[in-house]
This record gives sequence, C-alpha cells and structure tokens, in this order.
Amino acid sequence: DELSRSSYSNPGKTLVNGIKTNPASSSPKSSLPVPMGPPVYVDLAYIPNHCSGKNTDPEFFKRVRASYYVVSGNDAANGEPSRAVLDALLEGKSQWGENLQVTLIPTHDTEVTREWYQQTHEKQQELNIMVLASSSTVVMQDESFPACKIEF
Repeated sequence: DELSRSSYSNPGKTLVNGIKTNPASSSPKSSLPVPMGPPVYVDLAYIPNHCSGKNTDPEFFKRVRASYYVVSGNDAANGEPSRAVLDALLEGKSQWGENLQVTLIPTHDTEVTREWYQQTHEKQQELNIMVLASSSTVVMQDESFPACKIEF
C-alpha cells in the first residue's frame, strides 16, 4: 500500500515506477529517468502493448529477465507485432552475461514473427532462445484458437 502512503504523506504526488512524481507528469513517456538497479527475474512476462515498439526496447529485456515472454499482436497495419521489439529481445538478452533458457511464445502466427524466426534463428540458438509454436487447439462454444501449455 506504498502508493496510498506516498500520496497521503505527499499530497499531489504519486509513484510511477517507484519514483514520486507529480500527477501531471506521470505519463508512461515522462522525462523522468528510470532508476538503475539490478535486473528483475520473472517466470513469465507479457510484452506490453501487443508487442508494439511504443513501450518496449532493448532496455526492457536487459532489466526484465523472464523464462517465458508472451508476444501478442496480429495487426500488421498497426505494426503489431513489431520486428523492432523482437530484435530488442535479441539485443537485450545478449547483454545478460548468463545463458539462461528463454522461451518466446507468440499468440499469433504472423508474417513478421515467421520472417524474424527464419532470419535470426542462428542468433536465437546462440542466445538459448526457443520460439514455441502452438501445439494445441482450444475449442470454446463456437470458437477455436491455438494454445500452448506452460508448466512451472
């Protein structure tokens, strides 16, 4: 409940990424620097904004180290998924300094992900990145869609 405490003790201020800010400047693209710190390790991370390049860059992958990254996006007209974000994964992971296994899970089979996979396959192997294709189909009422099972 740190957010309410900081707002109470500092009226007119909130926390954005752990930094006290003025609500007028709390937009995601604010000019505040992101504080440096150790990387965060998680089991699963969902790539923000349908894998568009608006919010995700190599720094995200340097700092958020996941065993599994879920990549959404099926709208080529809006740049989703973004080739730049997929390339940022390679760049960010190359700077980890440890060769942990990473699994990339695309939620849609798109031309962008297929081309990226084929063109960077050697680099993916070098960095210990596996791209999971959906291996199951889920059927719900009148709808069916690909799915994959992840166990921790």
